Amino acid sequence: MAISLSVVVLLAIVLVVMIRSGSIKAGPAIVAALFGFFLASTGMAPVIQNFMDSLARTISGINF
Repeated sequence: MAISLSVVVLLAIVLVVMIRSGSIKAGPAIVAALFGFFLASTGMAPVIQNFMDSLARTISGINF
C-alpha cells in the first residue's frame, strides 16, 4: 500500500511539472488520468499491480 501511494504521489508531481512546463497540456493530462482511473476498475488492474510490486521488489533488491 505504501508503495502504491508513493507512486501516485510521484506521478502526480511529474504530471504537475509537465503541465507547468508546457510539455503536456491540461486536456491530454486529464484524459490520461481518466484512462488510469477507469483502467483500475478493469480486470487488468491486478496484473498491473503485480507487475508494479515485482518491479518495486526488484529495484529495492539492487545493491549499489
